[in-house]
Amino acid sequence: MKDNVMKSISIVKYDGDSFQEIQDHVATEYALTIIVNDDEFATMVCTPTYMEDLVTGFLASEGVIRLPREIESLSIDEDRGFAYVQLLDKKPVTNQLQSKRFIGSCCGKSRQFYFQSDVKNAKTIMSKATIQAEQCISLMKAMQDSSDDFHSTGGLHNAALCTNDELLISRSDIGRHNALDKIYGHCLKNSIALGDKVIAFSGRISSEVLLKVSKIGAGIILSKSAPTTLALELANDLGITAVGFIRGSRLNVYTHPERIIL
Repeated sequence: MKDNVMKSISIVKYDGDSFQEIQDHVATEYALTIIVNDDEFATMVCTPTYMEDLVTGFLASEGVIRLPREIESLSIDEDRGFAYVQLLDKKPVTNQLQSKRFIGSCCGKSRQFYFQSDVKNAKTIMSKATIQAEQCISLMKAMQDSSDDFHSTGGLHNAALCTNDELLISRSDIGRHNALDKIYGHCLKNSIALGDKVIAFSGRISSEVLLKVSKIGAGIILSKSAPTTLALELANDLGITAVGFIRGSRLNVYTHPERIIL
């Protein structure tokens, strides 16, 4: 698995005084083309780990499937970079809707830009689950402390599925969306209930990341980084608590603060 995440290469490092040849770890970049019912659906650039979970989560996120049982077969050709998916429903699957923008309303509130697939698959979160501010800080520290691959390469995003007290699973990828899809696929395949779970995330909370969290079904996203304005508008509309800039003993609660307690 480690060989799929990074490669060790020889580089020349300058330390302010001299050049030195050393071995360094570089994150692996891998192109995976997904074939659905014998038609090319999408190509993603990813870190080649947990690829079945990645494909499952991606297809669910794009609205191609709702549950893993809709997949008749899924195989990965790692040498050639293909994922072959056969669905029980044999009608042609296209990605036409994924490439078209749509101006629509979210929960009857603000008007925003979406992919048409996002309008269909985004979930409004009704969970009443709460978490203490100190638990948010502890979860972010736990995710960062466990991110050995990031520390080795500096080139990966990390995401973790958490309870209030611990990390359940953690995934890394060069693509921030891919890390979330790997978690989503794992949860679908293992029938993990998500309404009371928390997503910890290493990167910026963009609108696309926020929509991924909505599709997963978690009500709280934690990040050490900043959100964007559109992400916060979506978070308000979709009932998601967005917590950013979790650094040291501080954090900012941007939306639905009732879920963050002392």
